[in-house]
Amino acid sequence: MNAPLPPATAAAAPVLELRGIDHRFGPEKVLEGIELQVVRGEVLALLGRSGCGKTTLLRIAAGLLAPSDGEVRVDFDRSAIVFQQPSLLPWQRLLDNIALGLKARGLPRRERLARAAALAELVGLRPEDHPKYPAELSGGMQSRAALARAFAIEPALLLLDEPFAALDVGLRAEMHALLVRQVEHGGVAALMVTHDLMDAVRLAHEVVLMVPDPGRVHARFRIPTPLGERDDAWVYRHAALLTAHPLVRDAFSLPPAPEATSGPAAQRLAAAGILALGCAPVVAAIDAAAAGPAPAEPAAAAAGSLSQATGAAPTASAARAIGAAATQAMDAPAAARAQGPAHG
Repeated sequence: MNAPLPPATAAAAPVLELRGIDHRFGPEKVLEGIELQVVRGEVLALLGRSGCGKTTLLRIAAGLLAPSDGEVRVDFDRSAIVFQQPSLLPWQRLLDNIALGLKARGLPRRERLARAAALAELVGLRPEDHPKYPAELSGGMQSRAALARAFAIEPALLLLDEPFAALDVGLRAEMHALLVRQVEHGGVAALMVTHDLMDAVRLAHEVVLMVPDPGRVHARFRIPTPLGERDDAWVYRHAALLTAHPLVRDAFSLPPAPEATSGPAAQRLAAAGILALGCAPVVAAIDAAAAGPAPAEPAAAAAGSLSQATGAAPTASAARAIGAAATQAMDAPAAARAQGPAHG
């Protein structure tokens, strides 16, 4: 299912809109029907397992890749991207790497190096590290330098491709706090790719859950709690609640939650302040599939109810629930064929 796009308000005008984005690599369709809005002063997290098209979508948003179909609308003057790998220039020293974007903007060398030094201190890089080349820096130090380089140009939109993956727990917390300051006080908008549910819950105002084959939006979760109020205990508690949600478990091919039905999990999530946007039909279909059809109802009809509600062939875990409940086991592709072609 491509969950419906929540409307942007006048007070939160989008800096980036993706409308009807499809993409193919050769004959393989990797993205289908993606609709996204990223607004000022907010973080939108793309969450999903490996291979669901998150990084491809980020590259489309950055203008590094033209979509096969659909429209990308932008309303910002500067953007910066932080990749999974720091991608520092090996022949440039630390401060010159941080100041690279400032050099491109034509700032005098003395001014840009002074700004780079201040940013280096902000991300925890010591003065004795300033003359070092990337090969002389640890992986975590390179990641900090890449983040400082992105902040240096004061972007309106920050594009993050799992930039915290190489950081230890303490440094990750520091970088989280730095990003929160940029978003809450600097009005920066951020589009963040992650497969880490904790990062998504800690940093995102909206979590967009993606599934593969082809990559598409499976669910959207709105988290209105201000970033500054999300301490460790809050993050652990809400990440656990989100993990119990049936659509999250379905997207990551996790077994059903121990409580056996998704209703209580979804209700607890809503009570905790996380809003599932446009998810009710899919949740109901997964619940019905897990509970099993009436004895006379064939497995194909159960799969059909899920396909009709989602607009897509069932994902693998939903198909397993159908097969376990039905009198005749049927895999997801066969169920989809029984209902005719379906698109996610």
